Amino acid sequence: MLTRKQKEEIVQKLRKEFEEAPAVFVTTYRAMTAEESNELRKLLREKGARYQVVKNTLLRLASSGTPAEPLQQFIEGPTGVAICKEDPVEVAKVLVEFAKEHECLINRGGVLGGKPLEAASLEALAKVPPREVLMAQLLGLLQAPMAQFVQLLAAVPRNFLYALNAIKEKKAEQA
Repeated sequence: MLTRKQKEEIVQKLRKEFEEAPAVFVTTYRAMTAEESNELRKLLREKGARYQVVKNTLLRLASSGTPAEPLQQFIEGPTGVAICKEDPVEVAKVLVEFAKEHECLINRGGVLGGKPLEAASLEALAKVPPREVLMAQLLGLLQAPMAQFVQLLAAVPRNFLYALNAIKEKKAEQA
């Protein structure tokens, strides 16, 4: 049993994390073994997130007045919270894959940038390519017009050279 002071400390710590986190995801766990829980925590830690089981009342108190306030609609039953500190897409991928492999975890939803995400949106977020791939695609899109312009500029003298070569060969045949 937690004392009132311990509960207040948990609420303050969660509130601070909710204000700084780009995304927070809520899960329900049923009959999750300690081994499975440790595995999930390890996978999330590798992706820059922290997973914590929290009492619903404490979670409601901690999320009220923060960007994570929309989480309250997903709080039901035994609740675990994944708090992202880095890339939310990677964390969503871990949660979705873990839920597919382990029936004990159910993704309820989350908050991304202060906006609520349903479980289906969480799965869609998990399908987004990693940040590095998106950056490379954007760079390719930005670079393509410039590369085409350079090729166009290089084509003018090249075609002129081809025309001169053709005239040279035609005169050589006539001589």
